[in-house]
Amino acid sequence: MLSETATATVRATLPAVGAAVEDITALFYEKLFAAHPELLRDLFNRGNQAAGTQRQALAGSIAGFATYLVERPDERPDAMLSRIAHKHASLGVTSGQYKVVHQHLFEAIAEVLGDVVTPEVAAAWDEVYWLMAGALIAIENRLYAEHGVLKGDTWRDWEVAGRTEETADVATFRLRPADGGSVPVHKPGQYVSVQVELPDGARQIRQYSISCAPGSPLRTIAVKRIGDGEVSQHLHAHVREGSRLRVSASYGDLVLEDDDAPLLLASAGIGCTPIVSMLEHLAAAGHTAPVTVVHADRSPATHPLRTDHGLLVEKLATASGHFFYEQPGPGHPACRTGLVDLSGVDVLAGTRAYLCGPLPFMRAVREQLLAKGVPAADIHYEVFGPDLWMAA
Repeated sequence: MLSETATATVRATLPAVGAAVEDITALFYEKLFAAHPELLRDLFNRGNQAAGTQRQALAGSIAGFATYLVERPDERPDAMLSRIAHKHASLGVTSGQYKVVHQHLFEAIAEVLGDVVTPEVAAAWDEVYWLMAGALIAIENRLYAEHGVLKGDTWRDWEVAGRTEETADVATFRLRPADGGSVPVHKPGQYVSVQVELPDGARQIRQYSISCAPGSPLRTIAVKRIGDGEVSQHLHAHVREGSRLRVSASYGDLVLEDDDAPLLLASAGIGCTPIVSMLEHLAAAGHTAPVTVVHADRSPATHPLRTDHGLLVEKLATASGHFFYEQPGPGHPACRTGLVDLSGVDVLAGTRAYLCGPLPFMRAVREQLLAKGVPAADIHYEVFGPDLWMAA
């Protein structure tokens, strides 16, 4: 909780900081990478930096956290903090790096805001930063401990046991520990980070959802080839059976709760990968509560894991599947043609929803679920790349 003095100062300066926060984060990254180029080379996603999406996400998280502290002083935005901490742990972030970030972030704040940053203002925002950093460090340390790894040392060598071309631009990679050890158990819906060395020597990292159920003898990930995606292009072009990859432990807070609530699992495009993992887990566990599965894609040919997706729906006696295609094949129902429309889909009272896919898709589905009476607290989501939900 912020001190009373800091709360008053942050409340008074929040409009000025909020108006300038994207300028602040842009200058922060410029300063950070000038002083530590290895962070851009080996930790941060160079594509997101070039597109500006990472600074948008950082700006949104800072402004969102500060606003939360001021407006709800007796609470903490645990959902936002958990999502960030899981991402950081999957990258191997350590507590010492928060000091580096603090230095360059506050230099940027002082430079952008100038005389607005009095000693009192600096002290108040310093308090905000360390409240957020302290909470994240605690969660990240707990995650490292749960996986039995040293803080920041999340990496392990894995071997590609097989590869399958799912669609023209999606490939599934089946992985096993290179040391011959057992496959660690993950939670359905989680992801791993994959680190590859690129031709220029950079060791870039990306996150990919696990598409198999916990307890599977191999760990599987489905990778969509992105036009300007450094890592996805590398994986598609160079990684075959027998190749080795550096892979993190499993992280992510979009995980199924073990209860009998009705479920709605909605995805679009490659967002079906964590949903398939959830469905496989439910089928293996003999789940009997109602499950509604919704998926959106351009066409059946572009639907990753389409066969598995459909078979798992059929395997669950209480599940119903609703696949929407913009360009469907012959015989596809007209009511399932085009964008997702839940008006014809029964959503039971007490439904818990899990969404994964592009942000516009998830926002549209969320609005429809809210209109059907699903509480906001029961709608969970996973964003690929920087979380821009709060930055919008």
